[in-house]
Amino acid sequence: MSALPVVGVLLAAGAGTRMGMPKALVRDAVGVPWLHLAVTALLDGGCDEVVVVLGAEAGTARGLLPDRAGVRSVVAATWSAGPGASLAAGLGALGDDTVACISLVDLPTMPVAVVRRVVGTVDGPGVLRRAVFDGRPGHPVLVGPAHRAALLAAVTRDRADRAAGAWLRRAGVTPVDCADLWDGRDRDRPVETPPSP
Repeated sequence: MSALPVVGVLLAAGAGTRMGMPKALVRDAVGVPWLHLAVTALLDGGCDEVVVVLGAEAGTARGLLPDRAGVRSVVAATWSAGPGASLAAGLGALGDDTVACISLVDLPTMPVAVVRRVVGTVDGPGVLRRAVFDGRPGHPVLVGPAHRAALLAAVTRDRADRAAGAWLRRAGVTPVDCADLWDGRDRDRPVETPPSP
């Protein structure tokens, strides 16, 4: 795949106001934590390790991390400032020559195949690509070490929710079409169960 290590950066710090609880604490219908699902997709998709960025209820969320080699967590001290602060904490936890594979905890149905396709063959420190779904940008996003300082500066300077996406467009990110593998939709609200008859 690559001489450079690929490390998943899983953003899981938010309070999940629309969900009604931090998404790092959410479980699927059979009780598997979303953290497990996301970490598994990243590791099985080609990441050498995964850094999970926690924030809201970090202590409880840390107890839900899968017991797998190569999984560690960091706490974004200023997580409430928005996704940029969480991304900065995750990127700051990486080694200098590391390729970051950035994803979100609220993608519990993301298949391993999507991660595998985006990671692909890392062709050097200048790699910059992201999954797209029918032209709609999504995750994961692969950022080589040559771009990391610029991305970090952009999200630190501009705390807007979409600062990273705007920077990626300006930087000329390469789209990787994954619409044949998945719909790319995140989960902002709990699934409503139909009432019993």
